[in-house]
Amino acid sequence: MKEPLPTPLEDRPHKRRPVPLALLVAMRPKQWTKNLLVLAGLLFTLDQHHPIGDFRLVGLGFLLFCLLSSVVYLINDLVDRESDRRHPRKRRRPIACGDLPPNIAVGAAIAFGLIGIVGSVLLNPMFGAVAILYFLMTLGYSFYFKHIVIIDVLVLAAGFVLRAIAGVALIHAALSTWLILCTLMLALFLGLSKRRAELIAMEMSGTVGTRRILDEYTSGMLDQMIVIVTSTCLMSYSLYTVESQAATRHHYLMVTIPFVIYGIFRYLYLMHRHMLGESPDAIILEDRPTLINIALWGVTTALIVSHSFDPLLAHLSH
Repeated sequence: MKEPLPTPLEDRPHKRRPVPLALLVAMRPKQWTKNLLVLAGLLFTLDQHHPIGDFRLVGLGFLLFCLLSSVVYLINDLVDRESDRRHPRKRRRPIACGDLPPNIAVGAAIAFGLIGIVGSVLLNPMFGAVAILYFLMTLGYSFYFKHIVIIDVLVLAAGFVLRAIAGVALIHAALSTWLILCTLMLALFLGLSKRRAELIAMEMSGTVGTRRILDEYTSGMLDQMIVIVTSTCLMSYSLYTVESQAATRHHYLMVTIPFVIYGIFRYLYLMHRHMLGESPDAIILEDRPTLINIALWGVTTALIVSHSFDPLLAHLSH
């Protein structure tokens, strides 16, 4: 029988962090990469005229979503601090280990929440409405939805979709059903992969009671779901590059398909062979091949959509 894991107060492997640093860590800046989806609408409409103000609006929208998502992380860590203390990795979170006092976390969450909501509404009323919906839905996830099997992953995925919709609202562009579909499938892939990694980590460490929802899943069931979502994700994006209205204007969009295939296969490789996937942000920010692949996809897509790819190919052909 394995010995129980020590609590952070009994065995803390790191030095105590100053409160400002602990607050920043609790806001999870690495997770802000998810909010880059706010830029998706602008990226796929680079062929349209955008005043410099649109770029400024999207940048501010990204920052406001970072602020609102951090508020949810603070509230989530406050609610889960007891169970986090029994988790081999989450017990090092600032609130769980005692580096960030709960009263300071509550005050910061209230202040940042007000700034995020008021700022979003002032930036753009439609953007503000979507941001408030995202904020309320993620709060609902922290208190209720994360305890309901399958619904927990669907709510997480809906948060990604709302980020993309919010970015489109800022630049007054037409909302593409392809953008919603591809974002939803990718988000489901990441969400299910995260659940699988959490389940495997819990089984390997022998810890119990850290996440009640994990008792409702099995690795086999999650693997089946991941296979279905992976296939749908790749098919959705491939069809987008050849069948959508954007594809009729940009014939070379299908060139980006290999980047998407490699990115998903690389993620699956890291999840199965290196037991990663519990923190998607860590893979995106720390795995060099993934970073290079994302950068190449972004640059290639921007060149194609902005009509810069055609003259480049013409020049290379000569």
